[in-house]
Amino acid sequence: MKIAVIGAGVGGMTSALLLAKQGKQVTIYEKEAVVGGRLAYQGNGRYQIDQGPTIILLPEMLKEILSEAGIPSSALELISCEPLYDLHYSDGSTYTKYRDLPRQLEEIEKVFPGEGAHYLRYLSDMSEIFTIGVDSFLSKSFKTKRDFLTPENIKLLLQSRAYKSMKQFLASYFDHSKLQDAYALQSLYIGGSPLEAPALYGLVSYSEHAHGIWYLKGGYAGLAAILEKACLEQGVTIHREAKVEEILVEQNVCKGVKVNQTTNLYDAVVFNGDFPNLPGLIPDNKHVKKKDYTPSSGCVLIYLGVTKRFPSAKTHQFFMADSFDDHMEQVFKTKQVPEDPSFYVFNPVSIDEEAAPANESVLYFLIPVPSGQEIDWDQIKDELVRKVIDKAETALFKGLREHIVWQDIRTPADSIKDGLYQGGSFGIAPILMQSGGFRPQVKPYKIDRLYSVGASVHPGGGVPIVMQGSRLLSQQIKKELG
Repeated sequence: MKIAVIGAGVGGMTSALLLAKQGKQVTIYEKEAVVGGRLAYQGNGRYQIDQGPTIILLPEMLKEILSEAGIPSSALELISCEPLYDLHYSDGSTYTKYRDLPRQLEEIEKVFPGEGAHYLRYLSDMSEIFTIGVDSFLSKSFKTKRDFLTPENIKLLLQSRAYKSMKQFLASYFDHSKLQDAYALQSLYIGGSPLEAPALYGLVSYSEHAHGIWYLKGGYAGLAAILEKACLEQGVTIHREAKVEEILVEQNVCKGVKVNQTTNLYDAVVFNGDFPNLPGLIPDNKHVKKKDYTPSSGCVLIYLGVTKRFPSAKTHQFFMADSFDDHMEQVFKTKQVPEDPSFYVFNPVSIDEEAAPANESVLYFLIPVPSGQEIDWDQIKDELVRKVIDKAETALFKGLREHIVWQDIRTPADSIKDGLYQGGSFGIAPILMQSGGFRPQVKPYKIDRLYSVGASVHPGGGVPIVMQGSRLLSQQIKKELG
């Protein structure tokens, strides 16, 4: 059985490996000259740093799926980040997150006296919700919304208070708004607003403490090369610079793809582009309708090569605006360039000496900004970058600016060029009506032998979760096609 996969992102290559394990003959078509999608490096020859994801969550899920795909755990060198990260507040205070429970309780009582008992209640409740959530949501796809809205799932949605936003949910545990923000900001990992994302996504922040935060030696983008090597070893064919122009459908059965004006017939097709782009490849089909989705947030990303190291800076840190809620409103509601932005900084040399030349650093800044095309980033990005670098230098990275020797910037305009829906960096947004059974599924249309996988497809964004989507997809294909 011959299967075509459109896109060599992490979802496409993981799907290819799992399908190859079933005995399928798999061919991947990748429009770019390199594989990996959002798993890529940014660099200039001397410096190199992850272009996209930097935080590894759910390491056991990641390793388990890779093992099923034929990649042993020894192929990855995962390093635990402990402490997890620092949060720097605008008033000069700092809160450090730990996986170690006694140290975390000590830190909470030092920075937020009286909140320790609330944190223990939060962990206890989230532990139960996490176990049920993985089984009920992450481990299943939903053919119809009725399959999703079962009595068991409705019970979980009520138990997790999914009708509340993450921020509202956390207010029922923590009194201090800073602590609420510290456990709500993780919705930004998947491009959602803490003021809108359902409380069920609080499982992301809980997973940091339950399963840790990890770093892949050499950078997360190194996973792309590991997947590519395994694909080639298992007989998967990869065509680069091969843009699929059309998915061929006859009488509601997918028959193949048209690439570079050439028709290629297959028994099934898997789409691994950003899902809202799929309808454009299937013209004039009654089952395929273009839909206006709510996009995830965009990002302004700053990559720096610096002739200095910063011993007091951890691998990951967040710098919080004076009003985190105001920043989120500007990103997701009013669609404005943030006046006082919160942002994230990745400093890999703190955990990986070889991430930069000796006594030098590479740094990665991520600023949540609006997606869409309304903002002229060429006009305003420099001022935003200046503001953020100044704030980081004042708070933690002393002498940063005078030691910068390389700088690159990416904006939502670059994401649009790369094919990401409205420049959103994380797929479609994780709002309630784009989650679970309301999100596009691995079998997205009433078209036989057409499947989809990726951040905009259930179960959602984040590398391990996209890989879980690949596992659901492979199970679906095995069930339907043998």
